[in-house]
Amino acid sequence: MNFYWVKTNRIIKKLFPKLIWDIPNANKTVFLTFDDGPTPTITPWVLDVLRKHQIKATFFCIGDNIRKYPEIFKQVIAEGHTIGNHTFNHLKGWKTETSEYIKNFRLCETEIYQQLPENRKLFRPPYGKIKRSQSLQILESGYKIIMWDVLTADYDKNVSPQKCLENATKKTTSGSIIIFHDSIKAFSNVEFALPETIRILKEKGFSFDVIR
Repeated sequence: MNFYWVKTNRIIKKLFPKLIWDIPNANKTVFLTFDDGPTPTITPWVLDVLRKHQIKATFFCIGDNIRKYPEIFKQVIAEGHTIGNHTFNHLKGWKTETSEYIKNFRLCETEIYQQLPENRKLFRPPYGKIKRSQSLQILESGYKIIMWDVLTADYDKNVSPQKCLENATKKTTSGSIIIFHDSIKAFSNVEFALPETIRILKEKGFSFDVIR
């Protein structure tokens, strides 16, 4: 059984203030993010949905996927979305030696910089699990570590598409950073929940932006 919170608790945010959990604003702006791409078929589908609704998002990409699917990565950039580092091999920080983790982070950085020299230096740790020693080195490199305020749990096979939609919309507030995944594992939920999430949040008066 998986244990996680859909809405990040305020106490967690206060315990880890150097990590970015949300971006407070008075404009009812929220931030869609997508982890684990680029992925054939899935990422282009996500891009189509975002284009249809004239929305820009932030994609936290795995370096190995960038290397395997450079044309899809270029499409994400060309359509005006923001890119973030998600390590080269989707490493779990808690189970990885810091030196190995940073090396893997740098490999992803290299892949990004080859096609995006003006990289904004955003990083999201896979699984949201990162050691203090790892986060300190990444922060010292000038990166912002982006976590989340709302977890859709789209990757969880025990979560239905309808529940995924509820997760994405019920507790979203101005400034929320929302996580989806442009991955094969998540697609059955994302295919249903993403368009509906956009529709519902727009009806509630929310707008969308990239993380800077």
